[in-house]
Amino acid sequence: MDGWSDGPYNSADFARFINRVFWHDMFDIRWIRENPDAFDQGLAARGLEGLAAELIELDSRRRGVQTRLQEFQTRRNEASKLVGAAKGRGDNATAEALIAEVAQIKDAMQAAEEEERAAAFALEERLSGIPNLPAADVPIGPDEAGNVEIRKFGTPPTFDFAPQQHFELGEAMGLMDFEAAAKLSGARFVVLKGALARLERALAQFMLDTHTAEFGYTEVSPPMLVRDTALYGTGQLPKFGEDLFRASADHWLIPTAEVPLTNLVAGDILDEEALPMRVTAFTGCFRAEAGAAGRDTRGMLRQHQFYKVELVSVTQPEESDAELERMTGCAEAILQRLELPYRVMLLSSGDMGFSARKTYDLEVWLPGQDAYREVSSCSNCGEFQARRMNARYRPKEGKGTRHVHTLNGSGLAVGRVMIAVLENHQRADGTVEVPAALRPYMGGVEILGADV
Repeated sequence: MDGWSDGPYNSADFARFINRVFWHDMFDIRWIRENPDAFDQGLAARGLEGLAAELIELDSRRRGVQTRLQEFQTRRNEASKLVGAAKGRGDNATAEALIAEVAQIKDAMQAAEEEERAAAFALEERLSGIPNLPAADVPIGPDEAGNVEIRKFGTPPTFDFAPQQHFELGEAMGLMDFEAAAKLSGARFVVLKGALARLERALAQFMLDTHTAEFGYTEVSPPMLVRDTALYGTGQLPKFGEDLFRASADHWLIPTAEVPLTNLVAGDILDEEALPMRVTAFTGCFRAEAGAAGRDTRGMLRQHQFYKVELVSVTQPEESDAELERMTGCAEAILQRLELPYRVMLLSSGDMGFSARKTYDLEVWLPGQDAYREVSSCSNCGEFQARRMNARYRPKEGKGTRHVHTLNGSGLAVGRVMIAVLENHQRADGTVEVPAALRPYMGGVEILGADV
């Protein structure tokens, strides 16, 4: 299957997973049967060949076996009743023939049940590696070149000196040590000391306080080790196992708090009154960065371990588009209060994450790189994750249940925001001015620097 590997998570793992917890209908297969062209058009925007015909064939095979099983069951019930009637009238020959038929049907049913399980597994395995379909207003494009700038905030600062990159500033202060980190853990780690360690903590506290006190998010402290079911539910598994750190046969380190926060509703049926649910968490995040060889090797931009404040919302389907705008605005507010220039980018269909149907990236200006770099992605996943997790709600009006919509966003990536603070607020002497919003969290310190 496309996306499988012999690495940290392979088809054998998936088989064990499916046998343990069978997640139904990660896509609405009936909708695919009725709208194959629309499904293939959505996948084409993702750069994938049409798969509707293959999925419909797999589903047809599964449903065909299910029909045979129903027919076997009906005939077995009929034959079992006829056995009693034949014995009642003393027709032992007929009774024996019917008993033999029932035994044959039982054997045929066992074979058909195995066939049905194999057909269902083949369909689920294929569906598990297919990304979410893009929303109608997402620009079509193969990669980041197709992204569209929506708005900008602030003006990149001008300096009367050559601006330094964050690692140059941090190392000159003696507060950012990559060599010590390499001795402990290898490449793509850092040791922060003194005022920079406090700055990291201050940024996280400022973000959490703002999101909880002003924007209505509930703070959660979730586990940072999760089972494969949680990673499957949010879409990291099975396709992206090589990007994760597997801690044991049963647990994985989280790549983002999106995983535990979103899975809080896995398998649940919520009351509509409980929606929207908005939660936030500050956690470590752990990523193998398997596809980033040679990229951002200097500094803190791309690390195996970093810290992030995550935002997650669970809403009714009709509210998720508005919730995405709201969530993006909450993340923007942090950058604005830190006096950091940034832009909002609407990602193209080829640049979105696997589970997203629409994504805004916030890109902050980094003077040391003379470029905008991402510090947050805010995504509406629609019902994609909810289907994988079987997360539903019970509407106040009408019968039955509906899948919720899930959204997630960085509010924000702490390390990258620290980079932006250092580079945008640097001074000619190598010191850094602390933004006013952070000073209460820094004990009133206004200037960072080795000699201050």
